[in-house]
Amino acid sequence: MLTKIRKVKFQPELKNPVYEVILECPKESKLYIKFDYAYKNKTFIPSKVNYNREDKGTKLAWYTQKVEHMTVQEFLGKIAHKVNKKYNFKFKETI
Repeated sequence: MLTKIRKVKFQPELKNPVYEVILECPKESKLYIKFDYAYKNKTFIPSKVNYNREDKGTKLAWYTQKVEHMTVQEFLGKIAHKVNKKYNFKFKETI
């Protein structure tokens, strides 16, 4: 992963854990992503993306494919793994 996590806001107490991260990207760019983990689908869902103060809506694939060379799910999964480890959080099992 080429980006470095600079700031995190994590809300594990919600129905679906919500992550807000500010990332430092190559070429001194900044990427802000707000996303959550949907237990029902077992996927990460971006709800807000901002690149260098430019609103990108919920679109993140343009960045993950071009810069990181991975899918959105892989990228968000790696970020979530680092945040979960820092906060000692484990996803709950669903029936």
